[in-house]
Amino acid sequence: MKQRLVKVLGFILISLFILSLSIAITINFTPLYSFDINYLNISENINMSKEQILVNYRILIAYLNYPWISELTMPDFSSSESGLFHFYEVKRLFLINYSILLISGMGSLGFLLYSRSKKLQKSFLLFFKTGILVLLSIIVAVLISFDAIFLLFHQTFFNNDAWLFNPATDPIIEALPAEFFMHNFLLVFGLSFSFLTIGLIVTKYKKIKEVPLVNNFSTRNTKIEK
Repeated sequence: MKQRLVKVLGFILISLFILSLSIAITINFTPLYSFDINYLNISENINMSKEQILVNYRILIAYLNYPWISELTMPDFSSSESGLFHFYEVKRLFLINYSILLISGMGSLGFLLYSRSKKLQKSFLLFFKTGILVLLSIIVAVLISFDAIFLLFHQTFFNNDAWLFNPATDPIIEALPAEFFMHNFLLVFGLSFSFLTIGLIVTKYKKIKEVPLVNNFSTRNTKIEK
């Protein structure tokens, strides 16, 4: 019973670590936004150079990332009070994600060390396979119904409508089209899928590698008994 509880908690921690790590990588992966400025014609749509847009974007990301930056002032984009409040709420989510990443990372490491002596390869294989199937389903859902998922996301994490930006008072929203957020979602789940796939391959390799060792050990024991 105790081992089963440890297993459940351990796999929850690994899931949180993989997801929070994927989120952390995605929100700091500026090349994605740089690509989307060209791909989504953002520069032409808002009549601003790519370099100017990136300067403002980096200021926004720095504000969202660092707890010691308490004010958001973008040189080329004005912000309303409700817009600034929404970014403050997003900042809290960023910091919560980093906290989850740190705590789940330490917990996952402890579980991995624990699992080495418990021979949990079958449990890990099931975990990775299930996770991969779930993520494939989510990725397909994002591609098919992103608008509904995006709305559900905001309704889940925000208890107000401050996220509904007015371009007249918060022109930054025109530089952050919905397609960019869809690409972020896909990158988060794509990274998570990659991490789980790597975990599955490593676990399978370890299992295959251990079989000859077990067979050799059994053969030696048989010879000694004879």
